Amino acid sequence: MRELDVVKLTKEFNGLSAGTEGTIVLEYDGTYFEVEFLDSNGDTIDVFTTPIDVLELVMHG
Repeated sequence: MRELDVVKLTKEFNGLSAGTEGTIVLEYDGTYFEVEFLDSNGDTIDVFTTPIDVLELVMHG
């Protein structure tokens, strides 16, 4: 996974439900990413530092 890839949560994380999609805005070290999570309207919910083990790639950016 890399910056601008679209990802989704594989399980609940920081109050967001599994399946919530977001865009990687920063890669730290290949195991943690800054992800901007979006609602179904495309509006930002929040930005979290997210471990790779709760992310699944949806589409390369």
